[in-house]
Amino acid sequence: MAAGLHPEAGPSTLVVAEDLAARMDYRRGIAIYDRDGIVRRTGLSRATVTRHVRVLRELGALVWLVHGSRRNLAAPGEGYMATATIYGGVIPLVYDDAMGHRLTGTGYEARVCGVTPAGQELAVAAAAARSDARRRGKGRTPRSLGAVRHGVPAQREREIGPVDNPAVENSCSGGREPHSPGSYHRSPDVRVETGCKDTSRKRASCRKNPRPSFKITRNADGSRRTASQTKHGIGITQQVRPRVSWTQGENLRALEVSLRPLTDAGWDAHMIAVELHSWMLTWRPARPAAYIRARLAQQSTAEHVAAELDVAEGWDAQEASRALGASRPELVLDVLEGLAAGMAAHSARQAEMGLDDLTDTDAAADMAAVLARGVPV
Repeated sequence: MAAGLHPEAGPSTLVVAEDLAARMDYRRGIAIYDRDGIVRRTGLSRATVTRHVRVLRELGALVWLVHGSRRNLAAPGEGYMATATIYGGVIPLVYDDAMGHRLTGTGYEARVCGVTPAGQELAVAAAAARSDARRRGKGRTPRSLGAVRHGVPAQREREIGPVDNPAVENSCSGGREPHSPGSYHRSPDVRVETGCKDTSRKRASCRKNPRPSFKITRNADGSRRTASQTKHGIGITQQVRPRVSWTQGENLRALEVSLRPLTDAGWDAHMIAVELHSWMLTWRPARPAAYIRARLAQQSTAEHVAAELDVAEGWDAQEASRALGASRPELVLDVLEGLAAGMAAHSARQAEMGLDDLTDTDAAADMAAVLARGVPV
């Protein structure tokens, strides 16, 4: 409060905080709101209690875990019962920074996993102060004897005094600190059976089981998928599943839905099986249909990106292949002349190495004869 971290924090904020701390379960770090009880015990108004709980949340000392409700959850024949609002106690981040705590996680799930060098010095100083106090017989000293608050001038330190953490008057606290520095005990969620005491005539006369709504499946172009298309896809899937071992544990309809991009493209069972085997899986997916959908989506995305790159670079496959398909007699002659020169050079090297040609034909002479005759257009 003295640090002035929140403009609305004041004595009433401390009164509300002390009431919550006295009822807090420090094993799990939670406390029931009980606004009416706070009003009765502290004498503050309901609006004041609500406002200062908001201040505590904005300071980072409370986190809202369960939103209470006034809806009756009691079984028929029992008394009225509602759910309570539950807050979790949190040590503010500024305190952990000042004490040199290393945290893992964020928010309410943050836990202390170590200390910084500055925090180690503070811990050693605090331990030395407690040991010195025991030797002098003065009993246990406050934790703040060894705590040095960073960034606070000495004069300001003397004005506001040392920070103290008084023990909570609660039998279950046992010298424990609030939630964030320690380990977290996760308790199982409480299951509440819903029900109501009185049933209105309108509700009693309505249908118990509403008619199921059937999902309309559509193709990639937006048209409605027909029953014949689904039947055709299931027929192909029935042939694919026995051929691919890692798909045999999947539901047939789920597998058919995942293979629709291939079956709609006109692929048969053999082509789909070859495609699935080409993925070279050395493990068995837990959900084969979901894996197939993800893999096909990745392939589609990669093809789309490659097409966009070709368009951006001005690449046209048809234009590029047009030069190779054009009728160019001079290109054929150039190729034949290059082959003739290469074969003549090879024969000369063979003769220099003393290797004889095993054939009676002269490839270079034949190539020269072809060039002499010319190539018809």
